[in-house]
Amino acid sequence: MSKIQELYNRDFNLWVEETLKAIKNRDFENMDWDNLLDEIDDMGKSEKRSLESYLQRLIEHILKLRYWESEKERNSKRWQSEIINFRNLIKRLLKRNPSFNRYMDNVYQELFQDAIARLKIEFEIPSDSFVELEAILKDDYFG
Repeated sequence: MSKIQELYNRDFNLWVEETLKAIKNRDFENMDWDNLLDEIDDMGKSEKRSLESYLQRLIEHILKLRYWESEKERNSKRWQSEIINFRNLIKRLLKRNPSFNRYMDNVYQELFQDAIARLKIEFEIPSDSFVELEAILKDDYFG
């Protein structure tokens, strides 16, 4: 086991620093390839989880504005603020990862259904409540 591999479980930050140094020095023989590949894979998954979370929260707030009548007067401004915030977070992620547009298209329907399943416990949501992804991402759309 190389020195860098031993660091992975003992001191992650030092492992990152040593791995970076090894890459810069082109010291490929002493690389901890398995852990490096796992970390790179995890970074991509983490970014996708963030996108899913932001998109689901955006959907939920749109649905709240459209259908939660008993809470609308008290919470609409906060929900609108959250909608703007989640859109901005999504836009930043998409700017850094343009390929996520395709991923977002693939998961949107499921995320929308998950949001409905969660929110229909709190208030009535009609069965025809689906909103297209393009609409939900528009800056001026609030439901």
